[in-house]
Amino acid sequence: MITIAYPQALYLLLLLPVAALLFIWARYSRKRRLARYGRPSVIERLMPDASKYTPWIKISIILTAMAAIIFMLSRPLATGNQEIKTEEKTSRGIEVMICLDVSRSMLASSTNDEQGIDRLQRAKHVLEKLVDKMNDDKVGLIVFAGDAYTQLPITSDYISAKMFINSISTEMVPTQGTAIGAAIEMAMNSFSPDDKFQKAIVIITDGENFEDDAAAMAHKAADAGIQVDVVGIGGDKPMPVPVSDTARDQYLVDNNGQPAMTKVDAENAEKIAKAGKGIYVNGSSSSAVSDIDEQLNTLAKTEFVRKSSTPQAEQFPVFAWIALILLIIDTFIPERKISWLRNYSFFTPKETVK
Repeated sequence: MITIAYPQALYLLLLLPVAALLFIWARYSRKRRLARYGRPSVIERLMPDASKYTPWIKISIILTAMAAIIFMLSRPLATGNQEIKTEEKTSRGIEVMICLDVSRSMLASSTNDEQGIDRLQRAKHVLEKLVDKMNDDKVGLIVFAGDAYTQLPITSDYISAKMFINSISTEMVPTQGTAIGAAIEMAMNSFSPDDKFQKAIVIITDGENFEDDAAAMAHKAADAGIQVDVVGIGGDKPMPVPVSDTARDQYLVDNNGQPAMTKVDAENAEKIAKAGKGIYVNGSSSSAVSDIDEQLNTLAKTEFVRKSSTPQAEQFPVFAWIALILLIIDTFIPERKISWLRNYSFFTPKETVK
């Protein structure tokens, strides 16, 4: 039995007939343009290397490869001849909403070396390690800059969480700035309505806040029984801010035309953590992940029922291999006639009537 994890991806198959029609139209237009220069039989003799068939073979291979890639993206799963069964497992855990800063300042170096790893990559590394330590907890993800957006609702699916973490970039939030308070408020509204769960918010940021009173919002969260912890990312030496992920050799400038500089605001980050009755840790510390994990473990675990399905075998590698093989074959098929086939006639020419 085959199931599809992401059936929405199959809508991409609609692109295949569109691509085929565009190819047919291109071949028809080419034929019409060539007809302007003379009779087709004469033109063909002037282009002895032009093949009628290899372009059709190549487009067929490419369209088949595209179909294989689309099926790969839809993530087909094999469950054998058994029906998918849902099992219930009792777990004990807490709910954690992670708020990740994706403002442009997170592209600056995370160390006092201008060529060091950028803050966003360091933050994603810390975040992945933190998720690895979660066994039965529920986790959600919010990204923020000038505004805050939910990327992953509260869930026990750690695989999906890591997928979202890997895809995070500074381009995800169009409004620049750093609104830590807005991220905390959104996180407070993103937990499940079950009051039995102990809840925590982990903010990963360089600490620079320009939009709101983050400490006041953290205090509000603490009053609601939600712990707020902060992981500070960045060195204490001012660093220039790259324009974008793709233009790291170009830097933002201020109103005076000077390079915009940024450094971790540990004092403000500590203030937010204190107001939220949590802790502040330096993200560059080797013990950063373990310190946050220990702090989260101080919260009482709540028993809940987790539903899981029977193991399923991933089938996307099969389609990946099919696509790869077809694309390799396509690279060896030229647009012109294949030299070793010229001596063979696959179609008997019509006899000329005299």
